[in-house]
Amino acid sequence: MTEAPIKHSADVSDSAPGPRSYLSSTMADRIDCFYCRDNLQGKKYVKKDEKPVCVRCFEKLCANTCAECRRPIGADAKELTHKNRHWHEDCFRCAKCYKPLANESFAARDDGKVMCGKCGAREDSNRCQGCYKVIMPGEKNVEYKHKVWHEQCFTCFECKQPISSQSFLTKGDDFYCSSCHEKKFAKNCARCKEPITSSGINYQDKPYHSECFACNTCKKPLAGARFTAHEDEFYCVDCYKTSVAKKCAGCQNAITGFGRGTNVVNYEDKTWHEYCFNCKKCSLSLASKRFVINGENIYCTDCAKKL
Repeated sequence: MTEAPIKHSADVSDSAPGPRSYLSSTMADRIDCFYCRDNLQGKKYVKKDEKPVCVRCFEKLCANTCAECRRPIGADAKELTHKNRHWHEDCFRCAKCYKPLANESFAARDDGKVMCGKCGAREDSNRCQGCYKVIMPGEKNVEYKHKVWHEQCFTCFECKQPISSQSFLTKGDDFYCSSCHEKKFAKNCARCKEPITSSGINYQDKPYHSECFACNTCKKPLAGARFTAHEDEFYCVDCYKTSVAKKCAGCQNAITGFGRGTNVVNYEDKTWHEYCFNCKKCSLSLASKRFVINGENIYCTDCAKKL
């Protein structure tokens, strides 16, 4: 589409004012119509390519056809020309609002229509995805994934406030400001109960902030590290050994469940690693066997008889 001022036809006698005019012959010499050879003395005629043509022949043989009404543009009509197309002055109007364009700037579209500047801009502009009205040149707008909204139409689905240049998040085809998205969709941390807005950690179907998923004693983050849970608290290996884990009645080391073996033996208020629950005398493993306790030591039944 192009925009340009109209140009009036120049194929007319150069001695008369206006876009097109005609002369009445007063010359003593005879002037004949180039086509029909009628005497033009004392009559109105048109100069066409420097040749005199009577009005009748001009309209029949030479006149341009109006691009709008498809009728010939007669000798007495004002003719407007643009890029080898011609109009009656009254026919040269905006295809949308019908405003006369003879003395106005206009837009010539590829489909042949001419429009005033305002209608042309509306026709070619994008439409707002919110209100479906045209976004005029110069209007503030927001573009997202090849779609455009008026700035005031690009609003949060929840609070209906314009998002403008703020950050936003999507859910399906809807847009949410950060605050509303957080309130509506964010999971709450099982530790601090606050929304998780960035990456977090899931443990046993419960979400945690990365910084909240930490050792209860030393506060070291446990993401990617070995840890153990005890009474709804998390502990790194070192803190669990020193602060929480029971001590084996045999080797006096912490029973953590890490490293060699995980099975334990409990008897009354004492606990042993399964591999430490052996006869004091013959070292026979007493797991799942009858045993005798004498003081701080345990014995198999045979060794106990020899005490």
